[in-house]
Amino acid sequence: MAAAGAGRARPAPRAVGWIVTAEQEPTTSRPLGDSSFLRVLLIEDDPGDAYLVRDLLENESRDYDVTWVHDIAEASTALAEREFDCVLLDLGLPDSTGLDALHRLDEVSPRTAAVVLTGLDEQVRGDNALEVGAQDYLTKATVSRESLNRSIRYAIARRRGEETARRLRDAELFRAENARLERGLLARPILNDHTLHWATRYQPGGRRALLGGDFFDAIQLDDGTVRAVVGDVCGHGPDEAALGVALRVAWRALVLADQPPDVTLPALHRVVEAERQSEEIFATLCDFELLPDRQSARMHLAGHPSPILLTDDDAFELPVESRGPLLGLFADSKWPANQVQLGAEWTLVIFTDGILEGHNDRGDRFETTELARRALQSMALVDDIEALADDLILSTEEANGEPLSDDVALLLLSISTRWSR
Repeated sequence: MAAAGAGRARPAPRAVGWIVTAEQEPTTSRPLGDSSFLRVLLIEDDPGDAYLVRDLLENESRDYDVTWVHDIAEASTALAEREFDCVLLDLGLPDSTGLDALHRLDEVSPRTAAVVLTGLDEQVRGDNALEVGAQDYLTKATVSRESLNRSIRYAIARRRGEETARRLRDAELFRAENARLERGLLARPILNDHTLHWATRYQPGGRRALLGGDFFDAIQLDDGTVRAVVGDVCGHGPDEAALGVALRVAWRALVLADQPPDVTLPALHRVVEAERQSEEIFATLCDFELLPDRQSARMHLAGHPSPILLTDDDAFELPVESRGPLLGLFADSKWPANQVQLGAEWTLVIFTDGILEGHNDRGDRFETTELARRALQSMALVDDIEALADDLILSTEEANGEPLSDDVALLLLSISTRWSR
């Protein structure tokens, strides 16, 4: 095969497509998108060399769909219009120098296998091509039908292997990033009161792999007050999860600095405004302040559902006199306190609305009243608060008939003696 050089006459056609098979002469009558062929893009400015490639491939047992273009500009157009299994690239093209052509191909179609065609004295350049992304190279003067066919198949297999390895690496990085974000979202509560039982749960949505922005935390202060929070950043993905982490960490820092809810919620509102990636991202939050007597509390709601209170024979949503807006929604917002009387024996369920996204056995969408009813049923079936958290999620999933599509975060607090058995 003759080496390409300057000054050679170019044919009139800008591009030619061939189908070459073992049984037939080359023809263009078959559709070029036929999946039974290996799709090869030949980038070669010498028409004689181009037709030699066709001759070398036409008697192989594997059928080829070959598209011929003269330079990188035409190749870029062809790659934008369709997918190819392999590119055969002559490095001596009129519109590129050295390995520039390979770099430009990688920019246009980074996942297409590439075999470089070099001159007899260009082994070093062939080796360099492998280092910068080509899967194989062949010397024009010594290429044979067997070596060309083998090189194309090898290049495609190698590129597919590289792509599989890349996806595995990306998946591993994604899992590691999700694990880091989950640890940031789901801190272990700092609770030292042995009369206070607690449990937490987080379950990602069952229909996707994206982590959401649901978070929880709880801290017992020096005077015995317990501050608890459950929040939910709208949307799913790493940006929303990162914002959830920022809110949870900011909340813990403010609480440990003895800042009251009147300071904490406006500060979290500013965190949402500063850290969100879009002005359409907001967050809901329940900040619950359990007082040292363990029978009364103060509750601040920022667009969040009210918790459920369980007694031995009843379950209901805590009444709310006033709510505040979502975090990040309005400037100069206020989040008024709701005074709550809990009684002597109680279990509290603070949750994100993902557990309300399912449907009950009658096909109706879950509401807080339905969740309260099922929580009371679950409490009658279990004898520890950890099992209650598990059964509450399981019960809603069974009623829904499939895993819940949204993330679910639960924080359970209780002073009920039933959990001491």
